[in-house]
Amino acid sequence: SPTDSPVTLKILQNWVPKISHYFDKEHYTYVGHQIVIQESIEHFGAVVWPGALALSQYLESNQDRFNLKDKKVLEIGAGTGLVSIVACILGAYVTATDLPEVLENLSFNISKNTKDANTHKPEVRKLVWGEGLSEDFPLSRCRYDFILASDVVYHHAALDALLATMAYFCQPGTVLLWANKFRFSTDYEFLEKVCNIFDTTILAEFPESNVKLLKATMRKN
Repeated sequence: SPTDSPVTLKILQNWVPKISHYFDKEHYTYVGHQIVIQESIEHFGAVVWPGALALSQYLESNQDRFNLKDKKVLEIGAGTGLVSIVACILGAYVTATDLPEVLENLSFNISKNTKDANTHKPEVRKLVWGEGLSEDFPLSRCRYDFILASDVVYHHAALDALLATMAYFCQPGTVLLWANKFRFSTDYEFLEKVCNIFDTTILAEFPESNVKLLKATMRKN
């Protein structure tokens, strides 16, 4: 059916002109909120990548299809926190996770942008892909309606751990929304592995940015 084919979209320039004179802050507008993101040049995870813009834009425009209000949302590889902030503004209970060295900047951005927004208080936690999942995130307590991931496929040594992490959290009823820039054969190989494990649909493609946005759910046996 036509609804199954991906929509072709463009990443909209919905960041507003910089008000601050510092090179390390980006201003965006999503869901009627101005969001100010502090980037850090020391860490990969502390720059806003195109997949985060694509996923934020998609969540904003498809609230009827993916209603995050009062849902439990886990973001893996949250980076600067933009996607988690947007999910928070959309009414989700958000847990944003990343590597220890990124957490300080991530926490700063999330608290700064959600503290006056009348949202569920978001949580920021350390998550190293594939490590200590059942201890730190036991499934008895940590079940999520949505797993969000953007631009997580860049560090090729960590891909098996990333896949294991996606598989761990993607329980029955969980929807994984993953946006990524596809540049290398390794990116497509990872996509193939995702398609082998999960029921996967490409929801949207952003050809100018080489970004694809996918939905994955646990495969029914």
